[in-house]
Amino acid sequence: MNTLRFTAGEPAVEITRITPGLWHALDDDRVTGRAEAITRPDGRIFLSVDAWHRSVFDELARAMLTALPETLHTVVDETDLQLLEGWQQAGFTIRRREWEYVVPTHVAEASPPPGVTIGPADVDPLRELDHVVRAEVSAAVGWEEMPAEVLVRPLETANYTVAVHDGEYAGLVRVAQMTRLPRIGLIAVRTSLRRRGIGRALLTHTLGALGRAGIPAASAEVNEANLAAVALFEGIGARRAGSTVELVRHGR
Repeated sequence: MNTLRFTAGEPAVEITRITPGLWHALDDDRVTGRAEAITRPDGRIFLSVDAWHRSVFDELARAMLTALPETLHTVVDETDLQLLEGWQQAGFTIRRREWEYVVPTHVAEASPPPGVTIGPADVDPLRELDHVVRAEVSAAVGWEEMPAEVLVRPLETANYTVAVHDGEYAGLVRVAQMTRLPRIGLIAVRTSLRRRGIGRALLTHTLGALGRAGIPAASAEVNEANLAAVALFEGIGARRAGSTVELVRHGR
């Protein structure tokens, strides 16, 4: 059910830039709203605004857009209609939709294809696979279609499970430990080795390990346009729990 985000009224506020990426809305020295601009590791700038009143949201958004001429992004829960309208009226347009899934961990584990083994990751070959995946994504859909970086710096190999083919890393799954649910952050398989069942084997192996650790479910986000990924998750019993949209406002 959609609930109202903003309360009634239009307080008179003063917008103050606290740091290069942080703004406060002040009403008689009381903070009534805050806005942040965060540069992700891939270089994209994402905005967020936390305000009780729509007029305060508008002023904070206007202050950020005036100060930041670059191409800007934001992510909104699709059911938050008031926030979505606020960003759209600020000049943002929807560029992609992500389905949010709850993924059961007690699933039948798929066997990898012949010649492929699945196990923990080592730093150097994982970094090499990172470079390969980046190049392949950039040559296909473009890296801007990725919601986040493939790897986190510093490299945390404990978060990765990899598939090995002929002595080389062929694919990976990344799991980010969250407070509520572990998150399947990325599944990637080299282009030349796709459609062999490696992705399914990686995913079900990782989920099985979480299940044996007593974790009943994980979360994942899948681009609605990625039909193969949608089929993969829904084929193992993942259920849609919501959706978010990424909006963009192109730089001047």
